Amino acid sequence: MTSTEQKIERFIAALTSLGGSAGNQRLREELGWQDSTYQRIKQQLIDDGRIRAGRGRGGSVALATTKAPAVPDVALQSKPARAKPAAAPLKRESVSELDYADKLWKTADKLRGNMEPSDYKHVVLGLIFLKYISDAFEARHAALLAEDPQAAEDKDEYLAENIFWVPKQARWSHLQANAKQSSIGTLIDDALRAIEKDNESLKGVLPKDYARPALNKVMLGELIDLISGIALNDKGGKPKDVLGRVYEYFLGQFAGAEGKRGGEFYTPRSVVHTLVEMIEPYKGRIYDPCCGSGGMFVQSEKFVNEHGGRIGDIAIYGQESNYTTWRLCKMNLAVRGIDSDIRWNNEGSFHKDELRDLKADFILANPPFNISDWGGERLRDDVRWAFGPPPVGNANYAWLQHIVHHLSPHGFAGVVLANGSMSSQQSGEGDIRKAMIEAGVVDCMVALPGQLFYSTQIPACLWILAKDRRPPDFE
Repeated sequence: MTSTEQKIERFIAALTSLGGSAGNQRLREELGWQDSTYQRIKQQLIDDGRIRAGRGRGGSVALATTKAPAVPDVALQSKPARAKPAAAPLKRESVSELDYADKLWKTADKLRGNMEPSDYKHVVLGLIFLKYISDAFEARHAALLAEDPQAAEDKDEYLAENIFWVPKQARWSHLQANAKQSSIGTLIDDALRAIEKDNESLKGVLPKDYARPALNKVMLGELIDLISGIALNDKGGKPKDVLGRVYEYFLGQFAGAEGKRGGEFYTPRSVVHTLVEMIEPYKGRIYDPCCGSGGMFVQSEKFVNEHGGRIGDIAIYGQESNYTTWRLCKMNLAVRGIDSDIRWNNEGSFHKDELRDLKADFILANPPFNISDWGGERLRDDVRWAFGPPPVGNANYAWLQHIVHHLSPHGFAGVVLANGSMSSQQSGEGDIRKAMIEAGVVDCMVALPGQLFYSTQIPACLWILAKDRRPPDFE
């Protein structure tokens, strides 16, 4: 069966599972395809008489034997939430996997020399990313050559599987062969530019300053040799899974090395794991309004995999105000093969909400604690403050209400905040908290142990919010 035939069968199966008819946006999200691939397969099925197009904003399709209703565009409407995950045994990372990542880290750290961790992380993570997308491309390219050589040069065949197109001069084998050349920095920059040119979603994301004079080219060559061996040392797993784990491990190590600054882009894995296990983001839309390097999304993907779910059943949305951190997030998700819609602007989610119409089934967030200068005086009458305007001197309750505002009717959220948010009475915070509890949106609060975070020694807690929780009886 050719790749196109496989896609046709997937299209029909997905449409059948949705009752025989669906809006184009809903079905495309179910399939997890790029629009160009979706339109190509849809048109072929229409031409073959197997499906029919319907009307409605956004359009719809139906099996030829099913009446096609007018289906509205559901791009930002809610999917059914809270599908119960299967009670499958969880797969934890083995000690050997962590040991392997740690050995790689120690070797890479020795190569750093006197370079600041904040600069070095972009050098190393950029190369790991480049190795990942090249490996993924080569594997897909080999498979297509075996089944349909003509399809091997069709970019849509790669995009349909969430794999980036990698031009010849950008492939890892080319860089590895030239790792000892004095021009290796320029070759890496050229490779990254070529990848951005051919992949719209990566434009402005990749680091392209490997040719700068201050960067030791011998060190670059040694890093390439080190990273080249990642797949060769993989025992049993897919190389891309190993690269994803290494990328995540290195993010955590760089955050620790940077101390307070590291906390701006990284949430400790123990905290992320606890949040995800509590709200169980198994199926639906997942949103993080201050997504950092994307750790919440990576853990959500792990949760789905570990419980026998389908990655196509979740959709990832996020926003980040720090451009450098946004780039780390985009690469982190790409290394994991996670399709996503991650927005950036320097005004942040309060003042320029990029996803203002989104209603998410699950929200996970670790906003900065106790922000005093958040521009709250310009948002006193904002529609998001359903439980009362938050104090202009502290953004904690602005974050909570922003998150409740973005929950779907049956949505759940997990939020990391400063411990004081559970009991503060300043500037109306106690009244807001009381209103939220009486409205039934606060499911529980969990106090965390101290000294968990790189960025602060302030004790932290978890807020678990539920949109459809019944209000308690206060009488």
